[in-house]
Amino acid sequence: MEENNTMNEEVVIINNPSNSNPKNSQTQIVGAIIVAGILIAGAILLKGTSAPTTTGPVANSGGSTSFQGRPVSSDDHILGNINAKVIIVEYSDLECPFCKVFHSTMHRVVDDSAGKVAWVYRHYPIPQLHQKAFHESEATECAWEQGGNNAFWKYTDRIFEITTSNDGLDALELPKIAQYVGLDVTSFNNCLESGKYKEKVQADIDDGTKAGVRGTPSSFILVKGKLVDTIPGAMPYEQVMQKLSGIK
Repeated sequence: MEENNTMNEEVVIINNPSNSNPKNSQTQIVGAIIVAGILIAGAILLKGTSAPTTTGPVANSGGSTSFQGRPVSSDDHILGNINAKVIIVEYSDLECPFCKVFHSTMHRVVDDSAGKVAWVYRHYPIPQLHQKAFHESEATECAWEQGGNNAFWKYTDRIFEITTSNDGLDALELPKIAQYVGLDVTSFNNCLESGKYKEKVQADIDDGTKAGVRGTPSSFILVKGKLVDTIPGAMPYEQVMQKLSGIK
């Protein structure tokens, strides 16, 4: 029997702001109660008012199909060997509590894979839930600008380490993290204030939507660039390793 992973994900339903007719108030109240229940129980986090209309695979639905995201390249944020047999492409939100948990899981997966698994991190901040996440994603790119992927991963790791999630990280911590990981803080602040990486973060979001991402974390398991499976939400380490063990 397949395990239910809904506790590893969130749901948000965005109401139409134009729907202000008093006759709909009772329906709205009932809808709000339902939404609250779903948020507590946890399920897939929807981006926007409706599911994106893409032809790509939904990350929470396993099975083999083509990967609709962009091909992995040296321009990606990669932990591990880019030539590894298996590459896991994750779309993540820095203020998502389940992403925080899964970030630690993925570190274990890469560390225990003996070089057979590489991890690609792509941005997918969802402003409907986490208004600070997009700006934090820009901060990781400013870290990358100074110190390459090594600085990117150190900075990202530190954000996940200290944030309480759900917009719990004070923006004043961002330059402190830069100092913590050994960056020039003045240059970092100038980079972040310029907004020069907004388009790069947005490009990752657009790519994730094309790939079929509906929520975070969403991860795609690739072998030689081909999609062989997906990882639904913050799947526990043991289950991720079980999935990987079946890849030939």
